Amino acid sequence: MEKVAFLGLGVMGYPMAGHLKAKGYDVVVYNRTAAKAEKWVQEHGGSFATTPREAAEGCDIVFACVGNDDDLRSVTIGADGAFEGMKEGSVFVDNTTTSADVARELDEAARERGFAFVDAPVSGGQAGAENGVLTVMCGGDTEAFNKMHRAAESFARAVTLMGPVGAGQLTKMANQICIGGLIQGLSEALNFAQRANLNTDQVISVISKGAAGSWQMENRGTTMCKGEFEFGFAVDWMRKDLDICLNEAERNGARLPITALVDQLYAQVQARGGGRWDTSSLIHLLQNDWKPSSK
Repeated sequence: MEKVAFLGLGVMGYPMAGHLKAKGYDVVVYNRTAAKAEKWVQEHGGSFATTPREAAEGCDIVFACVGNDDDLRSVTIGADGAFEGMKEGSVFVDNTTTSADVARELDEAARERGFAFVDAPVSGGQAGAENGVLTVMCGGDTEAFNKMHRAAESFARAVTLMGPVGAGQLTKMANQICIGGLIQGLSEALNFAQRANLNTDQVISVISKGAAGSWQMENRGTTMCKGEFEFGFAVDWMRKDLDICLNEAERNGARLPITALVDQLYAQVQARGGGRWDTSSLIHLLQNDWKPSSK
């Protein structure tokens, strides 16, 4: 089996790296907080490194799942970054949700050093990572994709090449645009059902089987009605993603009126102290008599 590294052991990276080890890969991990890397090794085996460069040395594939563009630059081209340790012919796979610009920037830097770069953001949330059923959207050349897709299947149910470098991130932007609109629509529908004195469990059961059905409805509908948000994909991260979407849309001319509105609604959730709440917390604004600003 190939030797792989995994950089970043957050709520997504920790189980993703675990699935790679469970599939038999020789895995070395790196995390900014070394204690978490030590804990991972105690749980899964493998080894940990003290710098991204050390983790990448001798590896065939290096995965990363960090926070944002700057975090990604830090673990790749920063001091003791992975790009300084990667061998010729290897592949760097970025599972972070970032801008398409940083993907193209790092692809160029990787090519100059003799290895490949694939942007490969994921969808499916923490549960998808823990259960190994993420969807991976890839941007890169076919040769690089063929080198990494089997390993990525360790934590995914679908790994798809969408086009050249940057295409994975652009596809993830489309995904986040859909999710934002879906959650706001679902929030309004469930709040309406509550105020109409309907049995919301029954409402969800019925309409989820028709044209209104969605993953959000089936997996978040019940907790939304109960006002439970202390889990899942944080509002802070969703706003980061939507900012990427809105900036890209400004560049390519796409109109995103609903996305812009949802972004501002999430700002209202943050103002209520809900930055770490799940994205389904949009309903909190409606359940608690939020009224839009008149400005």
